[in-house]
Amino acid sequence: MLNFLGKRLVQIVPTLFFVSILIFSLQQLLPGDPALVMAGEERDPAVIAQIRAQYRLDQPVPVQYVYWIKGVLSGDFGESLRNKMPVRELIAQKLPVTMQLAGMAIVIAFLIGIPAGILSAVKKNTVWDYGANLFALWGISTPNFWLGIMLIFLFSIELGWLPASGYVSLAENWRASLAATIMPAFVLGNAIAAILMRHTRSAMLQVLESDYVRTARAKGLAERSVILKHAMRNALTPVITLGALELGTLLSGAVLTEQIFSIPGFGKLIVDAVFNRDYAVVQGVVLVTATIYITLNLIADIAYILVNPRLRG
Repeated sequence: MLNFLGKRLVQIVPTLFFVSILIFSLQQLLPGDPALVMAGEERDPAVIAQIRAQYRLDQPVPVQYVYWIKGVLSGDFGESLRNKMPVRELIAQKLPVTMQLAGMAIVIAFLIGIPAGILSAVKKNTVWDYGANLFALWGISTPNFWLGIMLIFLFSIELGWLPASGYVSLAENWRASLAATIMPAFVLGNAIAAILMRHTRSAMLQVLESDYVRTARAKGLAERSVILKHAMRNALTPVITLGALELGTLLSGAVLTEQIFSIPGFGKLIVDAVFNRDYAVVQGVVLVTATIYITLNLIADIAYILVNPRLRG
């Protein structure tokens, strides 16, 4: 286990270095000039020159990258060109919001998708199987923005049970926070649950036909024990990968859902930064997102070993 973790950690360093170069290089391809945007309508040449010098935009791209990566290594992602705030503070404000939303969404997805997939596989070609597949088809086909609007209409306007928009932090009022985020979390979790259901069903059907499952049944083990202790444990390996990737996608920002429910999360931050040509914010957010993806993949690999002892070595 320790050797495995050591090898993966060694791989992470060059991967993040390559990603940082890619992020910084692609950033330069964005149309527009941030100095002109910041200078305002008058665009005084002296002001533009001062902005370029202040943010080192007058330096060659490799030099800009060196300054940026040195700051990143010391925890400084630079300053937002738009609102003059440190990028680190902006990320610290927005990331917890999306983390809460993504965490709730993935829990909802797992609670719905995995049991539905297992039930569908065990009850193959029955009404349970057809119902689970119908749910999966509905979840994959339903647009998030439409489902969000319908939930707002039903639970906020018609029934008045939940707030239609806005966000309250858990630290401020956990009940109000859960009430404000349960609908967007369900919207996001619904689509992921459908995908998890399909993958869980496929993996379970394959495992249920394996020799060790037939052997377990031949030994007289209870069907519940065969399903939960033998089949499900081995079928969860691909589902773990999918869950980690989907969680990474959610953490990178669910833009449409955050817009519909007026949630000030990571998605809105990156969209605003791109439109405003706010280079430092775009670079910082994308680098943090890439780091989250890599970390989640590492956690998924560790979970493989914990779930499937045969992978330990």
